[in-house]
Amino acid sequence: MRFPLLSARRLGLPRRAVSQILLTQLAIAAGVAVLATGLFLAPLSAQLDDQAMRRALAIAQSAAADPALAADLLTEDSADGGPSADSPVQSSAERVRRATGAEYVVVMDLNGIRHSHPSVGRIGLPVSTDPSDALAGREVMEIDEGTLGRSARGKVPLVAADGEIVGAVSVGIAYDSVRDRLLGAIPGLLAYAGGALAAGALAAYLLSRRIQRQTRDLAFSDIAGLLAEREAMLHSIREGVVALDRGGRIRLVNDEAARLLGLAPDSAAAVAGRPLDDVLGAGRTTDVLAGRVTGRDLLTVRGPRVLVANRMPTQDGGAVATLRDRTELEHLGRELDSTRGLIDALRAQDHEHANRLHTVLGLLELGLHEEAVEFVTEVVGVHRSTAEQVTEKVHDPLLAALLVGKTTVAAERGVPLRLAESTLLPDRLVDPGGLVTIVGNLVDNALDAAAGSAVPLVEVDIHTEGRTAVLRVRDSGPGVPAARREEIFTEGWSTKQPSRHRERGLGLALVRRLAERQGGSVRAGEAADGGAEFSVVLPEALR
Repeated sequence: MRFPLLSARRLGLPRRAVSQILLTQLAIAAGVAVLATGLFLAPLSAQLDDQAMRRALAIAQSAAADPALAADLLTEDSADGGPSADSPVQSSAERVRRATGAEYVVVMDLNGIRHSHPSVGRIGLPVSTDPSDALAGREVMEIDEGTLGRSARGKVPLVAADGEIVGAVSVGIAYDSVRDRLLGAIPGLLAYAGGALAAGALAAYLLSRRIQRQTRDLAFSDIAGLLAEREAMLHSIREGVVALDRGGRIRLVNDEAARLLGLAPDSAAAVAGRPLDDVLGAGRTTDVLAGRVTGRDLLTVRGPRVLVANRMPTQDGGAVATLRDRTELEHLGRELDSTRGLIDALRAQDHEHANRLHTVLGLLELGLHEEAVEFVTEVVGVHRSTAEQVTEKVHDPLLAALLVGKTTVAAERGVPLRLAESTLLPDRLVDPGGLVTIVGNLVDNALDAAAGSAVPLVEVDIHTEGRTAVLRVRDSGPGVPAARREEIFTEGWSTKQPSRHRERGLGLALVRRLAERQGGSVRAGEAADGGAEFSVVLPEALR
């Protein structure tokens, strides 16, 4: 694009794009008008030439058809004086010339000697053009130069009564008359061309005005600079940008959006023009980007990433969506939740320990030393038995530590947390961190649901079937209605109030994503006692 700009500057053309476009369109319209006029005049000139030659030939044929003309020519050839200005042949030829408006009517004998001519001084002289074709019996039409100048000519043989060729008749139409007719047609052609040029100029002006509004009266160099800056900005910012047209087809995907959406790094150009649903597949992320889910800062999960999406419609019916990676922030939030859970557990233990220390102190002050020893032994045994029960059934240290901590928090909230008798998990997990996230989310939800029930209880069952890990978490809460058992796994769905540091509604969605990432599944059902039961199956979970 640089070269036309440089040329325009050297030629002194206006810098604004709309002005350059207008001048270019006017030049094109004028060129087309001139070209169309020229293309029309060329066949018109040829047509007028043909008409003049045919007219001259018709006059010559009419003159040669008079049998008296051939007889008079034979008489003059046999006379001693030869052709003369007052001969019958001259008289007949001039009568025809005056009647038809021809420039000349020349009658010649077999030797090419004129027996008639408008200039009597040329009578008796040889003709100025070759008469051999006409004297040989052929009719001739041509545009040629003669003694009277350029003319359209027609030549025919002159035949006597016995059928013998005795001479020829040559008729000329002044070429000035042909040119006059051509020049007479030019004003009309110019009027049509001027009308076409005016219509083209008006269309060019209207089009230029529209382009001016669309380009905001920028110069080509400014537009090129903006495009270059746009490309650099879109591919350098650390925020995903996806542009869609009114039909839901992808216009643009920058590098960060391709990374966040799990597309190949070099696929940004390949996906342009394809429908969004075909590229991303069905899911909440597609619904958010397509505008089927509305709102601001919408949370969605794409693969292992937690994304925040915003969508802004454009004037042409399309939209531009932005994506921000919130995975690390979500992990920090989960770690904060874990830390807060640990703090709650420590606070509960501190409160419990303080009460027990006060009890021990009171027993000692009362002198009940044996009772104090029995009380301390019982307390230590309870804590030891709880930890031992968990570690005997769950051999993975991360998951065992999580369950011990959750047991303490559950006791503080007045909700018993127990392991089912069938629980047994070896220390051979492929992804212990993923299972910790799954168990932590399900136990937290179960504690919230069971906290308000008449007989609160949360039961965790973890066991293996070959290399498959099976997890069930049951609670004594109100349960999940059958109609909503799929909806609860949707990003953003929650019955809880959002916390200050992050939004709710991602726990169960992440549980499903983590399970599906390992080829497993998760479903919600009804427990035997009427509460909710969540079942997770993780194939190939053990090494």
